Amino acid sequence: MRRRRVQGGGRASGGRGPGGTGRGTTRMIRVLIADDQPLVRRGLALILAPDPAFEVVGEAEDGARAVALAHELRPDVVVMDIRMPVLDGVRATEELARTLPDSRVLALSTFDMDEYVVAALRAGAYGFLPKDVSPEELIAGVHTVHTGEAAVAPRLLTRLISAYVRAPARPRPVTAAPAGLTPRELEIWRLLAAGFDNAEIASDLDISVSTVKNHITGIFAKLGVRDRAQAVIAAYESGLVTVGHGSG
Repeated sequence: MRRRRVQGGGRASGGRGPGGTGRGTTRMIRVLIADDQPLVRRGLALILAPDPAFEVVGEAEDGARAVALAHELRPDVVVMDIRMPVLDGVRATEELARTLPDSRVLALSTFDMDEYVVAALRAGAYGFLPKDVSPEELIAGVHTVHTGEAAVAPRLLTRLISAYVRAPARPRPVTAAPAGLTPRELEIWRLLAAGFDNAEIASDLDISVSTVKNHITGIFAKLGVRDRAQAVIAAYESGLVTVGHGSG
């Protein structure tokens, strides 16, 4: 399949406009790349463009341009650098989460410090990867956030969870269902926070995967979170998951 050529800082040339399905029978994942370094933008495009699953629709050099282009091009995924001029990636992510929630953000940063990861996820990013990931990990991350799941580099997620585990115990751990969660939803939230995927939760509770998905949708709504990563953070912050107890 022929790839569209990408114009730096703007719309990809040729083909159909936003929302088009391209030439194949399977809809391609439309990706917008936002990074203030031209070489990084081009490198990311060269990694993604050869994959027939992706269509790189544009590039942005700062957060403000990323927000504007996202509204114009309606990408499925925005690969967003965290540190950019004019409008940084965290604030741009907040704006997109508020005004264009169907364009899911995968945050990237040279700096994988915990505060950047948490800030990006709180802002509404569906994932966070350091820029030293392999091309295969980047491609997998874009696929993952496109499905609505969280994509966080394992070393970052492990470090975040370890930080919560090492933190002093909260004076009032959760003893009742928060945010109106039912006992079943509370148990599913615990398992989710422990790293169980939907199939594992279904097996553990002897229910169907579709039932798990329905419960998780309700849990996210009651907690006011967008994805699994934010739900995990909320579980540790609330005291639902405590030191040394894992999912128990």
